[in-house]
Amino acid sequence: MTAESDLGALLARMQPRLIEGEYVFCSVPHRQYGELAELTPLASYQEVEGLSLLLLKQQADTASLSYDSVFRGITLSVHSSLDAVGLTAVVATRLADHGIPANVVAACFHDHVFVPTRQAELALQLLLELSDPS
Repeated sequence: MTAESDLGALLARMQPRLIEGEYVFCSVPHRQYGELAELTPLASYQEVEGLSLLLLKQQADTASLSYDSVFRGITLSVHSSLDAVGLTAVVATRLADHGIPANVVAACFHDHVFVPTRQAELALQLLLELSDPS
């Protein structure tokens, strides 16, 4: 399957869908990539301050990890190219215009947008409208 890079096509075919579960971002100081794998994070990133994890809220609670906010994920189902220009900007701007923070995670096939749980349904509706402006 060829990745899409045309912004118009990406928007028309993004088919946003809500991911099951609530997610949190945690920072674990003095830890390295690969540690805490038993928590099965959805994503991890090594930062100077420590290991950042994106994981289910329940897993963070079980491990007594602290976090600031709780999020729902929205997957943009279109196969987007990592070289595509503008998709993140358009999505983030659409949500920002309605006071919704967008924490975007790009992966090899799709982009995933994490928004506060209380605003997830509105965010999904806004992205659905963006992909079908009729």
